[in-house]
Amino acid sequence: MKKVAEIFKALSDPTRLRIIMLLLENDLCVCELMYILKMEQSRISHQLRFLKYASLVEDRRDGRWIIYSILKEKRKLLELILKEALAKEFKSRQEIKQDLKNLQLCLKKYMRKVSSKI
Repeated sequence: MKKVAEIFKALSDPTRLRIIMLLLENDLCVCELMYILKMEQSRISHQLRFLKYASLVEDRRDGRWIIYSILKEKRKLLELILKEALAKEFKSRQEIKQDLKNLQLCLKKYMRKVSSKI
């Protein structure tokens, strides 16, 4: 029961929900999340630590990048909760629509490659 409470606590924050929705679409690094969400690095990193502590996301190193993704064993649960049970709610939210547009722009620009040249 404690684990279930931790999951719902992690999902109770709007920023963490937005991050989870994005990570359900694609694995992302902090700089990509910064671009998509238009938030500072410290805020995103804090939320990712919270999600990691709740065992919803994991990270892996890819060269100099740390890439975040949904834990495989939690993906189906999160998709069920967010993409099916709350689909109507999220589809009507302008913020989520904008996040998904920004995600597509980010993937098109391939942020990791661009920012590695800086």
